[in-house]
Amino acid sequence: MTATPTTATRAAATPAGLAGARRQPRYRLAAAALAAAGAGFAIYPAVRPFSDESSLRGAAAFASTRWLVAHSTAMIAFVLLALGLFGVAARLGETAAGRRARLGAVLAAAGAGLTLPYYGAETFGLHAAGQQALRRGDAQLLTSLTDAIRWQQGIWFITTGLLLVAAGAIIIAWAIWGSRSSVRYAGIPLAVGFALYLPQFTAGQPVRVAHGLLITAGGLILAWNLVRRTERCNA
Repeated sequence: MTATPTTATRAAATPAGLAGARRQPRYRLAAAALAAAGAGFAIYPAVRPFSDESSLRGAAAFASTRWLVAHSTAMIAFVLLALGLFGVAARLGETAAGRRARLGAVLAAAGAGLTLPYYGAETFGLHAAGQQALRRGDAQLLTSLTDAIRWQQGIWFITTGLLLVAAGAIIIAWAIWGSRSSVRYAGIPLAVGFALYLPQFTAGQPVRVAHGLLITAGGLILAWNLVRRTERCNA
């Protein structure tokens, strides 16, 4: 007896179905990248030491392993965010909102690229500055080095970069809202989180941790929506 192919089997056997099946692992990796990025943005302010950065206590914070771990985690999170958003754009590329989604992903990736040099300077430059200030017992040296690292030309890199990441996240949210996704709001929490990224730098640790958790929620919701949409399209 010959089995009659089901509708799902026939759909999977079409070129479009086979292409979708091949892309499914890619979308799952993108979802994993978004979830991991979200977690990284929460770990960063939770682990980062906060203190009076014009004092030797600030020098000790800069010189600590926690400083390196926190900022390195943030840099990895930016890379994973860019990769994950390209996955979202690829998934939305099959809808009318695809062009907007691709633009959003490109802007976010460009923004992450501009942001990372400043984060690298903060991670390793301030770590070295803290160690040197501790060795000399000189808080004034720390202040001068900190100002040189944070407030020279690099500030324009991170400012432009974070504005581009925010613009990319907002455009991705707009694309999701205009797509056929049943969870139209899926991109909004992440977009709000990155729209608030620059202002949250002026707040203390509790607010910054709360902000990191907002981005975590945004990454998880976007990852869940990406996996859910992929499963529905391949069902």
